[in-house]
Amino acid sequence: MHYFPIAFPFLLLLFLLFVFLLILIEIDVLSYAYERMGIHRRYVFSLLLLSLLGSYVNIPVYQLPPEKVMSGGKAVFFGMHYVIPLVREWPGTIIAVNVGGAVVPTLLSIYLLVKNRLNGRALLGVAAVAVIVHLLAYPVPGVGIAIPPLIPPLLATAVGLLLSWQYAPALAYICGTLGTLIGADLLNLGKLQGLGAPVASIGGAGTFDGIFTTGILAVLLASFMTGKRKSSPPSGGK
Repeated sequence: MHYFPIAFPFLLLLFLLFVFLLILIEIDVLSYAYERMGIHRRYVFSLLLLSLLGSYVNIPVYQLPPEKVMSGGKAVFFGMHYVIPLVREWPGTIIAVNVGGAVVPTLLSIYLLVKNRLNGRALLGVAAVAVIVHLLAYPVPGVGIAIPPLIPPLLATAVGLLLSWQYAPALAYICGTLGTLIGADLLNLGKLQGLGAPVASIGGAGTFDGIFTTGILAVLLASFMTGKRKSSPPSGGK
C-alpha cells in the first residue's frame, strides 16, 4: 500500500524542486508567496516536506470487486512515468487516499477557505477547475486516472486571478487542489474497474504531480502577478 507514486527520475526532479524552493524560502521569495496566501513562513517548509513525503503513504478505504491486476513496472502518460506496485495474490483494486496528495492539501484548503472567507468564490473556482480537469483526465491501465501535470497549476492560477485579484494565491491553491481531486479522482471512480490497478490512490499516482506543483507554481505565479512585496518605509526625513 505504501510506495512513491512516480518513478525515481521524476521523484528526484520534485525533490530538486523542493531544494530549490528551500533556497527561495531563505531569500524570502516563497515565504512571501505563502504569507500572501495566509500561511506563516515558519510553516512553509513543514507543509511542503509533509506533502512530498506523505505521497508515500496510502490509506485504504474500499476494495473493488476481485479482478486480475497488473503487478510491477511503470506506466507512461504525457511524459510522466508512474509506478505500478509489485503485488502477489492481490484481491483486486484497492481504493486508497494518498496523504501527501489528498489529505494534506484538503486540510490546508479548508483552513484557507475559512481563514479568508472565500466560500462563494472558492466554490465557483473549484467547480470550474473540476469540470475542465474531468474532461482532460484519462484512465491509465495499472495506475488509475491521470492528468497532464501542468494543467492544474495553470488552471488554478487563471481561475484565482479571475475570481479575486486580492485573494488570488489562496484561491489558486484551493481551486487547483480540490478541483483536481474532485475532477480527476472522485468523478472518475466509476472508471477504475477493469484498469487492473493494484492501488487506485486519490491524490496519488496520476494526480499527485499536478497537485504538488499546484501548491508551488500556482501560489507563486498568483502572488507575483498580484503585486510586489511592499518595501519598508525609508527612515528619517519628513
